[in-house]
Amino acid sequence: MQKVTVIKIGGNIIDNPVELEQFLTDFSKIEGYKVLVHGGGKSATKMAQSIGLVPQMIEGRRITDAPMLDVVVMIYAGQINKHIVAELQAKDNNAVGFSGADGNLIQSTKRNHPTIDYGFVGDVKQVNTKLLATLLKAGIVPVFCAITHDKNGQLLNTNADTIASELSIALSEVFDVTLTYCFEKQGVLQDSEDDSSVITEINETLYNQLKEEKVIHSGMIPKLDNCFNSLSRGVQKIKIGHHRMLQNSDVLHTTITL
Repeated sequence: MQKVTVIKIGGNIIDNPVELEQFLTDFSKIEGYKVLVHGGGKSATKMAQSIGLVPQMIEGRRITDAPMLDVVVMIYAGQINKHIVAELQAKDNNAVGFSGADGNLIQSTKRNHPTIDYGFVGDVKQVNTKLLATLLKAGIVPVFCAITHDKNGQLLNTNADTIASELSIALSEVFDVTLTYCFEKQGVLQDSEDDSSVITEINETLYNQLKEEKVIHSGMIPKLDNCFNSLSRGVQKIKIGHHRMLQNSDVLHTTITL
């Protein structure tokens, strides 16, 4: 079975031009089929504030009303996505930028929460695996932003970690998939103040224990929930850490296993 590498980059890489350039250099050297997923970093918040909008967050998740949706579409699907695509083309990777609406690649439903109105936020419903596999086999490097659609003409702001997870699950029907979450830390940390305290391997039992002990908390919980969901649905391997691990497997990082 052919291999596919799916990589999601965090906002702190996007916000740092030097880190982004180095990441894209490392990513461009990965051989074989690959997919890149990115969020938006702080750019959407800065743009919103510059036009008088007040960004709203609940439990670390963005509330996306209609004006904020316009901003995130402009920033995620426009400015950031096209900048990344242009940089990858400069590094001889034939990248093409996508939202979920393009080619009906990622269809979502508007989130229906019992107590919180998240606005125009999507939860992934299905991936067009056939088209995505065709693009990969044609030598295209897909670059996905965190925007999907509902097949009724509505764009939806969608968590980039979840997009990476759902793309990986869908592709695992056809390929041997490795999912990698790259961010500014070396991995999942035992002590958030100590960058060297990387937990090199986490299985479900240890994960539940670390959650109880509050070693793993806040934003890392939904990320790891996505990881275990992916592994249980066919993804072969998941890694979390700094992008240096893309070109050097000896670099300290966290591997997630069932």
